[in-house]
Amino acid sequence: MDEARDLAACKQLLANGSRTFLAASKLLPAAVRDPACALYAFCRLADDEVDGQTGGGTPHAADDAAARIAASQAVGRLRKRLDSIYAGRPGPEAADRALAAVVRRFDIPAVLPHALIEGFEWDAAGRRYETLHEVQAYAARVAGTVGAMMALLMGVRSAAGLARACDLGVAMQLSNIARDVGEDARLGRLYLPRQWLREAGLCPDRWLAEPRHSPALGAVVQRLLREADALYTRVDAGVAALPLGCRPGINAARFLYAQIGLEVERQGLNAVDRRAVVSRRRKATSLLRAMLTLMPDDSWRPQPPLPATRYLVEAVTGPLHDGHFVPPAPKRLAAVVALFDRLERRDRGWNMAEGNAMAGGAE
Repeated sequence: MDEARDLAACKQLLANGSRTFLAASKLLPAAVRDPACALYAFCRLADDEVDGQTGGGTPHAADDAAARIAASQAVGRLRKRLDSIYAGRPGPEAADRALAAVVRRFDIPAVLPHALIEGFEWDAAGRRYETLHEVQAYAARVAGTVGAMMALLMGVRSAAGLARACDLGVAMQLSNIARDVGEDARLGRLYLPRQWLREAGLCPDRWLAEPRHSPALGAVVQRLLREADALYTRVDAGVAALPLGCRPGINAARFLYAQIGLEVERQGLNAVDRRAVVSRRRKATSLLRAMLTLMPDDSWRPQPPLPATRYLVEAVTGPLHDGHFVPPAPKRLAAVVALFDRLERRDRGWNMAEGNAMAGGAE
């Protein structure tokens, strides 16, 4: 009964500030939807607690030292809350109690939520991202972790399945970054790889001080969207590994976030002057596609996780080796191999029988 009340409180929290997630979660089976709501409620509270200390302002500005200290203290409190949750002594908050029940039931390693908190800490500290790998490392923490934890709620614990779940989380975060370039810049934040900006002839700090759209910036945004698209394509393998009832919900997230990138492209890659918004019609089309794409092509080749997400996968599976990602033989080829194996064994049996008969006749 207490768990039911805690879950209801989590859903109420999401209804007030995360309606999109709450709506998408309805495509998941109840056995996954309820723990997912508990998980997401804690993530939402954690994000708000750290981000609220900076006032959504400029966390790396010289005059914002007090806000950075406050955010650092908030991170410390969150880590203590997580430690208490994993020790079986959650605090009085409903989200903490609900998360404690979830991590115990689904055996979620503490590395995953702690990595999420680390990503929030990077935000509060105004961390700078020089390369794509560094951007992916940030996305791995704030979104890849959620993908991995959601996979565990669905019963996926294989290295290949977890790697694809992390891919989806990173891809969704890259879509968000591409959409929010202008909004983030006005808050003093820059998530585009600084190296890419310089390669496009833009000084990152000068641009951040006076953010403007330009063809050069648009090319950087498109470059990031191509990286996201490549990861969305890899996600097919992960969807194929999910229980059938879980596929529509995950496909919904995948297709809806991919639409964000398409909308950015439709508005000329200008992510500074306006924020891309996916129309209701396109959302409906994506949801319909999610419902219909239940049997993705399973002729995929398993791929290792991104370097940035490898440690998240290993937190569940232990150290990875090449054998975790050996591609399975195609079904038809496997059947042919099995057939020839049976024929060879039968031939060996016949030859042995003939040999024995001949030996008996000689005697």
